Amino acid sequence: MSLTAAALAAPIQDPPSQPGGLPAGVTREQMWPAPTEADWKLPCLIQWQRNWDDAVAISRQTKQPILVCVNMDGEIASEHYAGIRYRQPDIAKLYEPYVCVIASVYRHTPRDHDEQGRRIPCPRFGTVTCGEHIAIEPMLFEKFMDGRRIAPRHIMVELDGKETYDVFYAWDTKSVFDSIHNGIANRKQETTPLVRGDRPILDRVASHDSVDKAAVEAAFVEADAEQRRRLLEAALQHPETAPTDLVRLGVLDLDPKIQELARRALAASNAEGAVDLIAETLSAPIPAADRESLVGTLDRIGSTSMRAKSFANVHKGLSTRSGAVDVDAWANALANASASTTTEGATYSSAFDQQDRVVAGQDADQKIALAEDFLKRAEDVEPKLARALVLDAQQLAVDAERLGAKGWRVNAVLAVAAHSLGDAATARTRAEAAVGSMPTDVQDWNAMAVLALFAQARQKAIAEAVVAKQEWPPQWLTDLNAAYAVLARHPFGNDAHVAAHYDFLRWFKARRQANQVLEAGIARFADSWMLHERLRTRVLEEQGLDGLEPTYAKLVDAAPTNAATLWYAGYASAVAAEYERRFGDFDAALRCYDHAIALYDRARDADAEIADSSDTQAAIAIGAKARVALERGDDANALAWVLASLDRKESAGATQDGLNLTTIDTAKMLRARLRETKQDAAAETLEAKLRSIDPKLLELPAYEREVPPPPPPAGP
Repeated sequence: MSLTAAALAAPIQDPPSQPGGLPAGVTREQMWPAPTEADWKLPCLIQWQRNWDDAVAISRQTKQPILVCVNMDGEIASEHYAGIRYRQPDIAKLYEPYVCVIASVYRHTPRDHDEQGRRIPCPRFGTVTCGEHIAIEPMLFEKFMDGRRIAPRHIMVELDGKETYDVFYAWDTKSVFDSIHNGIANRKQETTPLVRGDRPILDRVASHDSVDKAAVEAAFVEADAEQRRRLLEAALQHPETAPTDLVRLGVLDLDPKIQELARRALAASNAEGAVDLIAETLSAPIPAADRESLVGTLDRIGSTSMRAKSFANVHKGLSTRSGAVDVDAWANALANASASTTTEGATYSSAFDQQDRVVAGQDADQKIALAEDFLKRAEDVEPKLARALVLDAQQLAVDAERLGAKGWRVNAVLAVAAHSLGDAATARTRAEAAVGSMPTDVQDWNAMAVLALFAQARQKAIAEAVVAKQEWPPQWLTDLNAAYAVLARHPFGNDAHVAAHYDFLRWFKARRQANQVLEAGIARFADSWMLHERLRTRVLEEQGLDGLEPTYAKLVDAAPTNAATLWYAGYASAVAAEYERRFGDFDAALRCYDHAIALYDRARDADAEIADSSDTQAAIAIGAKARVALERGDDANALAWVLASLDRKESAGATQDGLNLTTIDTAKMLRARLRETKQDAAAETLEAKLRSIDPKLLELPAYEREVPPPPPPAGP
């Protein structure tokens, strides 16, 4: 199977653009049937390793080859492998001679660890966390995928790092499993299987193997204080292997002495794999001495890892004050600002009404005022006119400077103009000069623009240094943090500034500071999609699924008739439903979908302007209910909900939900089942509905349209 597949053989002809290639009379849905509710409840039997370094270490130790598996949510064959094949004992047996890793860019559980630091295995793949199968994908893509993300995919990698086979675009499962079998059968290298069960638990602390790691972590959870101490001391003796999930359990233990020992083990680490946990630990309240020690560890690991060095710089930068932006002075000035200050529209100077006279004149201040007006107007016009206005503004500022104009205003105009015209170096230099001399009570558009430019310049400089693996000064982070803090309060600040600030801090694992930024942003920009998206993600990461709907229930209670709040609450319930499906709790999923639909209905009634969006999301939720019914074998409700979804909003039928599935996908699967089980009346009802809708909705998604040539005909 490939990312593409064959057309359906059916009384209704799907669009002629769909590819062929399956055996005559066999549909895609018959070749790769969807997993049922019972299938998903079975455990995944493939033993995955947690990261590539572990896999390589085990491969070298055992002389076993690595098997790279790639999977994609919603893709028909990937669903079949993940939900059925990886859970079958005979198939799992084929994978046992390999050191297996799994790559998927989709998250199936909202967080990787609970409040006590215990791992939350991915419900789709088991063994690994979602963070692990997501993190490994970019590296595998770079090493083995030849620039093409295709799933499902199976790649055998030998001890020398070379590929033996790369199976994708297979039309059936047999050819894949034959390759997996033959890859071992035809191999001459002798292997040395790992010894696990009869080894003392303390000896397994340093193991790279995921089975050993899980056994050690389980032993820690069940152990008394003395045994937990011994396990952490064993971790302390192996800083190079970074048993971070064991150490995480210690960092979050209730016993202060165990916490202290775990932080010591973490501070002793030499492995880059410990960097994320160190950063997470630094986001919590810990003793100053431990904080200093952990930042020192980041510096030490930073001698070979610029990521670790950057994390160290972030925590240094957040603990100092900016010399360029006085946040306290700005906060006081903005808090005492006139209530008439507004961001609605731009207020232009009198210079604009006399622009010909100003351009020809010798008054530097009027030239700067006119240049500022031009830059404001450039924000609201089409690109060609905007460029002309920016060029005029730049020339006016140059003329004003020639006439003796100095200070932040002329530098701000030249910075914003240079940025708009693609001159990054000038923009950065001028922005630094403007911000350094700007009064802390300036509330106009240009002050916002140059502050944002200054923050973005610092952010870009840090990002470029990280990518280039070069050192950068902590003061850059201090300045960035201060500039964004002012923008969060500035009359012309916006939600994009908040999101950029939050994302940057979150990327560097400064979770506590990032959360403060987001909370303030949501309070000011309550209808922002980008901030609500981040709020959902944050709640899921920190509180788990149980925290999502209650968080939004509080928002709805505070604003029960606000259409945007109701819509976002509905969306949050739909997200919760999707996670419940991944967990296999279909009853809970249906309850969440019903809650989402009810909230979308309330949002629709509250504001006619969002009726179309509310109907679209409600239709997707109803279609998702149909998929749940299909996987449960409840064909009657599956049919009813498919029809209801298409009736609610036909154009939403080809829109993917959070599991990469559409109502049309479900309708096609249901159609195949109804035919197979001779439910003729129901099949005709569904076919009539599909005949009545826009044929474009029946087309395969773009990622399924590329296909290999059809298989050669069978021999005589």
